[in-house]
Amino acid sequence: MNIKYDSNDIILENVKCLDLDLTLDCGQAFRWVKNKDNSWSGVVKGVYLNISKNGDTVILRNTTKESYENIWKDYFDFEKDYTAICNTLKQDKLIAPTVDEYYGIRILNQDSWEVLCSFVISQQNNIKRIKGIIDRLCRTYGDEICDGYFSFPSAEKLSTLTVEDFEALGTGYRAKYLEKLSKAVAGGAIDFEKIKALPLDDARKELLKIYGVGIKVANCALLFGFGFYDAFPVDVWMKRVMAYYPDGLPQCFDGIGGIAQQYLFHWARNNL
Repeated sequence: MNIKYDSNDIILENVKCLDLDLTLDCGQAFRWVKNKDNSWSGVVKGVYLNISKNGDTVILRNTTKESYENIWKDYFDFEKDYTAICNTLKQDKLIAPTVDEYYGIRILNQDSWEVLCSFVISQQNNIKRIKGIIDRLCRTYGDEICDGYFSFPSAEKLSTLTVEDFEALGTGYRAKYLEKLSKAVAGGAIDFEKIKALPLDDARKELLKIYGVGIKVANCALLFGFGFYDAFPVDVWMKRVMAYYPDGLPQCFDGIGGIAQQYLFHWARNNL
């Protein structure tokens, strides 16, 4: 991959295995917006980005070299060899055609706090409603970064809210979970860096101690916001997929089961 810096734009050449539509709209992140020119816009860690792709060339607009090094390089995992990962997954004959069909799905390395909140909101919810609730949360309590784009509010900011404040955003029964979660994180009772340093099973146990966090939310948070690529969330779609693996997951999924899960999840939503 080659990197060119051009005024406020960063141009990445020879970027393999990245489909922006599949990656940004597959249910792992909820705040990216697709524009009429097929580019995508969003805010990560309080920084706005417009990103587009033409062939193997990715253009990051309205950003800086510092933001690329501190945020975008890791967020999009530009330095990970996804081509090699996909080739490893394709050792399993069942997933091989799915990888070919939906080639380019990546796991985004998102902010732990935003991911945990988002997937607490996601419980018993559809993607359209999840996006609506999170958008209202950010517009009401986040900071406007640029026209119509807001930061995700901090735990400290949300810790001042009541259950009723969260309910007013349309969170329903999840309001009480968000109220307690915000206060626990703001008060230091939940240490994200400590959880990231644990083995997967121990990290999962820590998240399951949180009020309102069940096994699916915990695994989603671990995969999308804590760097555990072997976390394997199972929802109603994945339960159907698991019927195709009666003897358990194949060995080629070891360590990258979460990436395999995203391909299988996308296939299930479109075919089952």
